[in-house]
This record gives sequence, structure tokens and C-alpha cells, in this order.
Amino acid sequence: MLSQAAIRFWIWPAAIVTGLLLLLWGVPQFLPVRAKYQLTDILIFCLVAGIIFLIAYIRHKPHLLEPWRRVLQSHRAMAAAVVLVFYVVIGLLDSIHFQEPLEGQPASVGHYSVEVPSLFDFLTRSLQEQAEKTYSAPLATHLFVKESVVLEDGTSAQQYPRLEYGGAHLADPPADKWRDVAYTGLQGLLWGLLLWSALAVLVNIWHARTARLSPGASWREIWRGHCHYPLNTMLVTAGILLVVLAILFTLSQKYHVFGTDKVGQDVFYLSLKSIRTGLVIGTLTTLVMLPFAILLGIMAGYFRGWIDDLIQYIYTTLNSIPGVLLIAAAILSIQVYIENHRQLFDSAMDRADLRLLALCVVLGITSWTNLCRLLRGESLKLRELEYVEAARAFGVHHFTILGRHILPNVLHIVLIVIVLEFSGLVLAEAVLSYVGVGVDPSTISWGNMINSARLELAREPVVWWSLVAAFVLMFALVLAANLFADAVRDAFDPRLGRMTRN
Repeated sequence: MLSQAAIRFWIWPAAIVTGLLLLLWGVPQFLPVRAKYQLTDILIFCLVAGIIFLIAYIRHKPHLLEPWRRVLQSHRAMAAAVVLVFYVVIGLLDSIHFQEPLEGQPASVGHYSVEVPSLFDFLTRSLQEQAEKTYSAPLATHLFVKESVVLEDGTSAQQYPRLEYGGAHLADPPADKWRDVAYTGLQGLLWGLLLWSALAVLVNIWHARTARLSPGASWREIWRGHCHYPLNTMLVTAGILLVVLAILFTLSQKYHVFGTDKVGQDVFYLSLKSIRTGLVIGTLTTLVMLPFAILLGIMAGYFRGWIDDLIQYIYTTLNSIPGVLLIAAAILSIQVYIENHRQLFDSAMDRADLRLLALCVVLGITSWTNLCRLLRGESLKLRELEYVEAARAFGVHHFTILGRHILPNVLHIVLIVIVLEFSGLVLAEAVLSYVGVGVDPSTISWGNMINSARLELAREPVVWWSLVAAFVLMFALVLAANLFADAVRDAFDPRLGRMTRN
């Protein structure tokens, strides 16, 4: 029989995870599609399940719950969390893949298209279909390069042709474009405010019920900042995000907001599509890194002696080799294996997904040493405490001591390093793709966008929008992750927080 505490801990997260699994499995059964999940998709959903159980665990551990309450009460952390939620939602939508039946055939026949779009692709299908011939500048109505055009009198001339989709509804682009852009942007602004109003009403209803206040009193309490959590900061951040996104999406139905790339793809779509790759690199690499770092770190600090020496030799040797060389060698080896065993993969997407997963594994294997060193130092201190010595004196098994007394007391370091390392891993993908040893060239990522933009920086006039779009999206993610990481570090290490403020 499970105790009440165990029921509270296990039942609710298990029910949530089971409900999500049933949702992912059951929804395609009622639609004319077939679910098809990549390896990285499955690992992402496993990570989501793990986070749900971790939250449930933290809720029942006061020494972990109290620092997290301080994080939730931080205006800076909550503003960053709202931005991170936006990225995570897009990343999850882009991790639900499916296949549609071939055109003209019902799903019951069982013949499906080789294309494997995601739910995000389905929601942004209009952006994918509005492909041009080649480069076009943001909000442009004509191509960026001249082409030979046959005039009405039969002669030919070099002109900038009209775009097929961008501003195609305008009769006189030079005279009408900016007025139409302003009008469409105003429509987007109104949509953004409408969505934000709906969100604010829901938040106010929730707060009024939990605080037992009238709706008016609850609204005043929210905006005066008298709530237990900074709801006013979260609402303002969400409002800015919703307004900006609504304006961009409204404009993107008529124009290419961030321009188009060399093959005419919408850069706005590519920038959003790259979010999943960045999140996969940042999260799955951490998932690979943690077992090495935690197990070896606490074993080195607890057992000391030859085990400590051996683990120190391993991570010192690994640190002495430039990480880029190891990553390049591993990725090239995997690439050769994939090319020689194409029959093992159903599509190019499967090959690209394996290379992305391999990059996460290689990055995880080469980046566990810093956390391992920190955990070793903390374990050296913990093993000398009285309750650990008492456990050893009573003959408790060493691995039981590691699991019950050492590991729970180093979790705060693990949480801090995970959040801090995330932004570094996102940037690592961009750098590795830039030098050609990152993700597969067919995988849409910020690194591949920057790499392709690099080739166009030497031309005159400069094609700058791909580089700027990738940089802005990546900068916002890394900035939000760093702000959130600072708040987590301050909450779990109050002395460092006070030193920083002083």
C-alpha cells in the first residue's frame, strides 16, 4: 500500500503524463493522419515527463521548494520565464510530427506522403507556401536581384520583378505599400491587445478565486504588485510578446516580414522553425551530460582515494583536448556511417535527426567535466558531516548514502549549472554549424542560417536580414535563459546573490 505522501507525489504527475501520452496517441486516431515521431521527439517528451515528476518532487521537499518560491517571486525571473515559455511552446509544437495520406487517397488505404511536417508546420503552412524565386528584402514587393523582363513593346530590360506573394495585392506598390503596412500592423496590434485582454481576464479570475477577492479588488492588487507572485510583470511581458507576435503574423500574411533567403523561403518561418533545434541542443545535451557529471562527481568526492584520482585523470585529460576537434571527429565519423548505411533510414529527415541526436550526445560527453568538478568539491565537504559519518558507522551501504544523503544535497548545484549551461549550448550549435560540423545542412537552425548568410555578406548590396533575424531570435532566447539562470543562482546561493547586489 502506498502512503498518502507517496500518493500525492506519484499519482498526480503520473496522471498528467499518462493524459499527455493518451493525447499524443489518441488525437491522430481521429484525424486522417499517421503520427510519426523522430528519436529527438521521443526524448523531448521523455524530458517533459521528467520535468513534471521533478516539479512534483520539489513540491514535497521544503529545502528545494523554498528557493524556487524565491525564483517565482522574482520580477526578472518571471519576465524571462514568459519569454522562455513562448520558445518552449513553439519547440513542442514543432516536435509533433505526422504524415498525411497521399492526395486523392483516404487514410484507410494506408498510403502516406513521404513528407513529415510538424504541427508547427501545419499552423504556419501559409508561410511555407509563399516561396519566392530568391532573395527579397524585409517587407519588399520586388525581388532583390534584377532579371531580364520582356516589356510591352517587345524589348527586354533588366528590372526588379514583382514578388509572387509579398505585396502582390497592391496595385501601385511605391504609393500604397507603407500605408498598407501601417494599416495591417494596426490590425495586428488590435489582435494582440485582444489576446492580451483575454489572458488578463483569465489571470484575474484565477487570482480572484485563489485570493478570495472580488474581480475589481483582485485587478487592483495585481497592478499594484501586492500579489504573492509578480503577476503584473508577467502580464506586461506577455502583452509585449503577444502584440509583437500578432503584428508580425498579421504582416506575414501579406509580406515577407524578415525577407526571403536564397531559394525564396520566408526567413520569418525559418527563424521560428530554428527554435526547436536550439532547444533540442540545449536540453538533450544536458540530459546526456547529467549521468556522467553526477555519478562521477559525487563518487570522486565521496570515495576519494584511487577512484578520485582515476576520475580526475579522466576529466583532466578530456579537458586538455580541444572540444571542437573531438566534436568534429565524432560528427564526421557519424556522417560517414550515415552515408554508408542509407538503407537503415526511411527518409533524409531521419538521417538529419540522427545527426542532430549524435551532436547532442557528443556535446554532452565533452561538456560534463565542469559540473563533475563542482560536484566533487561539494561531495568532499558533505562526506565529512556528522550525519554521513553516522550512516557509515551504522554500516549503511555506500551507494545508499550517496543516494539519500549526498545526491539530494548537491541538487541545487545541478539545477544552477543546468540553467547556466543551456544558453552556452544554444550558442555552441550556432558556432559548430557555422564551421560546418554542426547539424545536418538540411536541418533548419540558427547556425545554418548564419552560415548561409555569411556567404552573402561579401556581395553588394549586403543580404543582411537572415543574419539579423537569426541573431535576434537567438539573442532573446539566450538573454531570457541567462536572466532566469541568474535568479536561480541567487535563490539557491543567497550569499552570492547578496555579493552581486552589493
